[in-house]
Amino acid sequence: MKVIGLTGGFGTGKTFVASIFRSLGAKVIDADGIAHDVIGRGRQAHKKIVSFFGKEILDKDGQINRKRLAGKVFGNKKALASLNRIVHPEVISAINACIRKAGPGDIVVVDAPLLVEAGLVGMADLVVVVKSSERRQVERCSRKFSMSKEDIMKRIKGQIPIMRKIKLADFVVDNDGSRSGTRKQVKMIWEEIVWR
Repeated sequence: MKVIGLTGGFGTGKTFVASIFRSLGAKVIDADGIAHDVIGRGRQAHKKIVSFFGKEILDKDGQINRKRLAGKVFGNKKALASLNRIVHPEVISAINACIRKAGPGDIVVVDAPLLVEAGLVGMADLVVVVKSSERRQVERCSRKFSMSKEDIMKRIKGQIPIMRKIKLADFVVDNDGSRSGTRKQVKMIWEEIVWR
């Protein structure tokens, strides 16, 4: 089994790259999806987050309103660090459980935007970083999430700079060009991973 850590910055196109890896035969673990589950109503992290940030972050049904929560943490390093201390251990535990279920010949891709921030680099045999220009990041996020440029920039600044992530990378995918160009890069990386 090989574990590949896939990361990048907010809006660099990791989800698209993860989908290419999946189509090539990788088992993809979506850390963001796990984080959404972990903060669901009735879960331990949900209780801790509400206790820390207050009930005003909740929807009518008692679920955490992620936009309201984001408004409290992005641009506030202390609040973001507190949220990460609550969520990261549970997400890491769930990722480890998923990896343990994989077979000996599997290639597992852990799609984790905060791979570096959460200290997950050590669990990966290889690291793939997806990079993109800031302009393209803003374009993607405003289209995908209907966010303002100011909110997008707060999220980008809340992450470790992409150049620092690239220093930890075994492979870098430049996702500024065409989708077919990105597919070509990912296929070449996949072939090298398979033969390593």
